[in-house]
Amino acid sequence: MDGGGGSSDMTLAFELAALKRLAEPDAVFSDARTWSKYVGVVSEEPTYVVTNFTRKNRIRQDFFSGPRGREESLENVKRQFDTDRHVFVGTSDEDAALADQVDWEYLPVEQAADAAGWELGDTEQAASSEPTEDERDDWP
Repeated sequence: MDGGGGSSDMTLAFELAALKRLAEPDAVFSDARTWSKYVGVVSEEPTYVVTNFTRKNRIRQDFFSGPRGREESLENVKRQFDTDRHVFVGTSDEDAALADQVDWEYLPVEQAADAAGWELGDTEQAASSEPTEDERDDWP
């Protein structure tokens, strides 16, 4: 996915779970920005979970799902960001089905990481990185 022969006129959306599978999500976002027009995060998780993860990893996203569900978010992003390609990076068959349903290209995170030279992280560490209610830092 290094943009070599492909179009840089692309919107790239990461499912939060896919982003958590990557060893260095901030570096992934920086790299993706060099060959994508827009990069963001889509998740069913509450907004504060996405915000905490992106803030902690110094990720500047062009869009995120906010209080909407993933399907509505992907539909809105596609309408709002008119690019040649819309690619959704996920982790499951459910993610693939969702991408198909909203007419996005689907790419499993392992395949995306392999193509772009991104390193996958420890899956147990990713699962335990959920903030608890006491760790929320998104309050004013």
